[in-house]
Amino acid sequence: MSGFAWSNMFVAPEEDPRTDGGFVGERDTLVGYLRDQRLTLELKCAGLDNDQLARRSVEPSKLSLLGLIRHMTDVERNWFRIRLAGNRVQRIYRTEENRDADFDGAVPDDEVVKAAFAAWKTEIEYAEEFVDTIDDLGHEGPEGDAVREVLIHMIEEYARHNGHADLLRERIDGRIGQ
Repeated sequence: MSGFAWSNMFVAPEEDPRTDGGFVGERDTLVGYLRDQRLTLELKCAGLDNDQLARRSVEPSKLSLLGLIRHMTDVERNWFRIRLAGNRVQRIYRTEENRDADFDGAVPDDEVVKAAFAAWKTEIEYAEEFVDTIDDLGHEGPEGDAVREVLIHMIEEYARHNGHADLLRERIDGRIGQ
């Protein structure tokens, strides 16, 4: 039975880019925890090659770390660009014909991997800039969603998928937690 060891963790505590809470006020708390959840998913993907990123969990699941990055790209895009900002854009991966395209298309091709991470970073940047322009977290987008509720939903969405990422990463190379 293996025991706890820092060598199994992603980073030593003094190198961890995430905060340890300590946020002041509602906005800083919501934005801070969402930032930390995004960083957690990034940490769980760090240092892996394309094959490892695209590796499926277990049959018949389509779940992979790369699939989670692609999935969260569309989730970010849907909530911030489409539902809150009212932009008339399509999701990047998910379509009416293939609602699982984010996971189906998560293949170990260099261009697919690069494009997935670039798109995810673009959507995060858009979301952060959008939230920065909103003074009132009760502000509702055209779909009736309040910024506050979307931030809370995104924290929950990342937290759930980071649990999946924990298991995926442990199966790939034994790295755990954090």
